[in-house]
Amino acid sequence: MIALLQRVSRASVTVDSECIASIDQGLLVLLGVEKADSEAQAARMVERILGYRVFADADDKMNLSVRDIGGGVLLVPQFTLAADTRRGMRPSFSSAASPETGRQLFDSVVDIIRSNYDYVATGRFGADMAVELVNDGPVTFWLTSPNVA
Repeated sequence: MIALLQRVSRASVTVDSECIASIDQGLLVLLGVEKADSEAQAARMVERILGYRVFADADDKMNLSVRDIGGGVLLVPQFTLAADTRRGMRPSFSSAASPETGRQLFDSVVDIIRSNYDYVATGRFGADMAVELVNDGPVTFWLTSPNVA
C-alpha cells in the first residue's frame, strides 16, 4: 500500500463540478493499493497516517501529528501510485490491485481511520476527480506499508 502524504493549508475534491470533500489545515493523502495488499496493511497505514509527525511544534520542529493538531485528513484513492515506471515511456499498472480489491481496501482504510479520528473526508473511488490543494511547506512524504504477517 502506498500513501502520498501532503501537509496542506487546505484541500478539496470536486466531482462533476460539485465539491464533495474539503479540509482546512491537515493532510491530503493520495492512497494507492497494490495486488499483494491486505487488511493488516490498511490498519498499519492508518497508524502511520494519523501518527506521522509532519507539523511544527513550538520550536519549529516536525514533532506533531495531524491528530496532535486536530487537523483534517482528506483521503483520495489513486491507483496510479502503483505504476511501474522503470521502463519505457508508458507506465505499467500490473502491480496495482484490481478495482474490486482497491475499493475494498480503500474503504477499509476509510472505515479504520473514521473509527479512530473525527476529521476525515474522502474522494470518490473510480470517479474523475479534480483535487485542489495548498501544500504547506511544501511538505510531502511517500509512505509504504510492506506486507505484515
